[in-house]
Amino acid sequence: MREISVAMIGQGFMGRTHSNAWSQIPRFFKPPVMPVMHTVFGRNAEAAKAFADTWGWKQSSTDWKAAVADPAIDLVDVVTPNNMHAEVALAALKAGKHVACEKPISRTIEEARLMVAAAKESPGKTFVWYNYRRCPAVATAYNLVKSGALGTIRHARAFYLQDWADESIPLIWRFQKEGSGAGSHGDLNAHIVDMVRFVTGEEIVEIAGAIAETFIKERKLVTGPTAGGIAAGVGGAEKTGPVTVDDAVLFLARTSGGGVASFEAARQATGNQNRNGFEINGSKGALKFDFERMNELQFYDATRPRAVQGWTTIMCTHGGDHPYAENWWPDAHVLGYEHGFTNQAYDILRVLGGQEPVVPLPDFEDAYQTQRVLEAAMISAIERRPVTLDEVK
Repeated sequence: MREISVAMIGQGFMGRTHSNAWSQIPRFFKPPVMPVMHTVFGRNAEAAKAFADTWGWKQSSTDWKAAVADPAIDLVDVVTPNNMHAEVALAALKAGKHVACEKPISRTIEEARLMVAAAKESPGKTFVWYNYRRCPAVATAYNLVKSGALGTIRHARAFYLQDWADESIPLIWRFQKEGSGAGSHGDLNAHIVDMVRFVTGEEIVEIAGAIAETFIKERKLVTGPTAGGIAAGVGGAEKTGPVTVDDAVLFLARTSGGGVASFEAARQATGNQNRNGFEINGSKGALKFDFERMNELQFYDATRPRAVQGWTTIMCTHGGDHPYAENWWPDAHVLGYEHGFTNQAYDILRVLGGQEPVVPLPDFEDAYQTQRVLEAAMISAIERRPVTLDEVK
């Protein structure tokens, strides 16, 4: 069987999720091509070597440019902080490699434009890790809407709420515009904008209004690396530095089908650990999804007799009926966070092997449309006015 050699640029929290995904493919799936975990890049030689040994990479490197240019590499997987996405992706595309990039596609809209243009000129295929599309429940929602089960989409409400970023967390790169480009907006709203676009099949055409706020203006400077989570084990010094991104962004939108939508992202939403979800209301039915109950999808069928209408809880774990479920466990032997990444890695390999993905994969052009929405919403928040997407090319 043909193999695809992967170089992963970056480590940390996302490096662990991607490494797990690539390593699980041969155990649970039968793609048309198989991944080879060839090289992992890290800034520190000792840490990179330890990471490679732990996660099964053949070798480690502290020179990402050499790793990207290596003729043995077919696919470059970018899991760095956002400020490196464009540089690495552009080099990989210039070298003719396939590129899988973490979200958001880049730190700025200008960088995103460069990446889209480069992708059009390169023989390499591009992919963006909007992994929540690969939850069986979200993929089932996509299939239901595509089948017409909801009728005309009139209203969508999406939210991504976390509570980890309290005052005890020091000034990691996620709180600095230079490294991330945005706070909860680029990190969390990016996911739910993509999910609403994906599930409904509609585009955002106008931001009617937005608000952005930074609650914690100063944080302690970082004294060491994380222990694997978003900010697990990070030490903080006595000195502080300014937070230069948002903690929360909310915005209202109009969609291409004539409906309306709301989006809400926050990192200090106490009591919400990873509450990522949506409610979509149509003329014939409605759907609800909440990642904290990721194996379930709520469906309301308004075409049934009124006497028996009500919300149905679908356990999306039945192989053959729910996407990806057949590759995992028996019914209701539930999946977790990591499975979405493995499902996406499988779909990437399907595409590279000449097959269709189970459900559509976002490429750079697709992810750029989400980036345009994020940009328009931030303009709306700063300038306090409606912004049409035609203003953000």
